[in-house]
Amino acid sequence: MFTIFPKMLLVVLIYAAVALSISITSSDGVDSFVGTLDRFQTGQCAGMATAAPDAAACSVGTLHSKLFSMTLPSGEWVITTADLILIFALLMLFMEMIKAAGSGTSSLINHGLSMATFLVSMLLFLLTPLFGTSTFFLITLMSLVNVIAGFTITAIAARRDLQG
Repeated sequence: MFTIFPKMLLVVLIYAAVALSISITSSDGVDSFVGTLDRFQTGQCAGMATAAPDAAACSVGTLHSKLFSMTLPSGEWVITTADLILIFALLMLFMEMIKAAGSGTSSLINHGLSMATFLVSMLLFLLTPLFGTSTFFLITLMSLVNVIAGFTITAIAARRDLQG
């Protein structure tokens, strides 16, 4: 059962759980998770010369807030919630690539579920403000890479099995 389950779906579910739990429990909704720094780039934040007098202060949001930092010889390295989710996504993508080398019925089912994960991720990214972030776009892109690489690696492995 665990070999059939697409691991990128786990990443999507973790992102969704974090995003929904923060946006639901906060009075700011989506802004509490995503932040309002996009308004900063257009000069709409309080204290800016071009901002309206009633403009609100810009916020970073939980997705880009500092979880912890490390001091390196090159300077301070800040790890955010988005960074942690992307690191986990890369690890899951690596596990999927290793798993794709196998062939069989479970592999085909996994590829189908991976395709469904990509489609759901793409729809969430395009249609839902909570998921319309660069972080989730990269997760969606990793899901696409998983689908393409999975089918490609499986086809190459199957061809090698037939020839050998």
